[in-house]
Amino acid sequence: MKSAKFSIGLTADFYDENGNTLYEDIGLDVFEGFDHVVASKIAGHTTEITSNQLLGHNIAFVLSPSVTADSIKGNREQLLAISRFGVGYDNIDVKSCTANDVLLLIAQGAVNRSVAEATITWMLALTHHVLKKNELVRTGRWNKRNLLMGSELRDKTLGIIGFGGIGKALVELLNGFGMNRALVYDPQITSEMYSKFDVTKVKKIDDLLMESDFVSLHCPLNEETRGMIGERQLKLMKSSAYLLNLSRGGIVDEDALFNALINQKISGAAIDCFQEEPILSPHRFGTLDNVILAPHSIAWTNELFRDIGRVACQSMLNLSLGKRPEGVVNPEVFESPSFNQKWSKYIT
Repeated sequence: MKSAKFSIGLTADFYDENGNTLYEDIGLDVFEGFDHVVASKIAGHTTEITSNQLLGHNIAFVLSPSVTADSIKGNREQLLAISRFGVGYDNIDVKSCTANDVLLLIAQGAVNRSVAEATITWMLALTHHVLKKNELVRTGRWNKRNLLMGSELRDKTLGIIGFGGIGKALVELLNGFGMNRALVYDPQITSEMYSKFDVTKVKKIDDLLMESDFVSLHCPLNEETRGMIGERQLKLMKSSAYLLNLSRGGIVDEDALFNALINQKISGAAIDCFQEEPILSPHRFGTLDNVILAPHSIAWTNELFRDIGRVACQSMLNLSLGKRPEGVVNPEVFESPSFNQKWSKYIT
């Protein structure tokens, strides 16, 4: 028997204490005119979604909580998908999703422009000493400005680790800054892709670290990338170089990075992602004046949330209409007879 309604539950961190959405536009207007779709708030905010919170929902639309095997337990019969508000999914148990006939959806392509623009923002802020110069004026030390000569992006080399959509958007946005040809390390990328974007393929990550003026991380966190940048790798970087992490905290060894920064082994860093989040007390990196920090939100803009929301909501709507959505992390679920039997009950 088919269900008359298709239930999408949004995690509570999309809302304020009065039940209003915290963000200007998260794409929910995509559902307008489709009365079978019911989008509602999941009760209670927890760092890990519980099984009870998912009861009755066909899709969980997740901003920040983790989804584990326990989250999915007891919901296999009606739960069709977990939809991540973004592209990272290291906090989602993909194996458990697949084993329980649950799709994992990400907002493929929606973050590329915003994260690329944020990366350039940080590159300019670091090289032009924006925070330090701001402090000179605020503290009446105008005559110290000669101590803060900056440098331009012109003739500098950017090294990109992870050449997915964000890395490609970054290269395109940097056209016009007069930088050298970007170096790219990504074992998954074809030679044709390097030629298309006019970047140089680097076979060994060590070579990229030694030659780059900026090292920008745009790779997912997985077993291959966890701890990828540690003490040995940081020692390979130029003393004048900057490290930018807009990816995931676990990719960088924070102890090693702190030591490199405090001992000026590299010129500076910009960090959006941390090993442990959220950070609710003063962080040791905050004691350093050669680092810029953000609470995993440097790329957050109204445009970003609009784009993520629309891509994600369209994928969820497609699933409710019996169409295969874009951005499926575990497409093998579609080959499962039990998934298709479950799906058929909720297709409008």
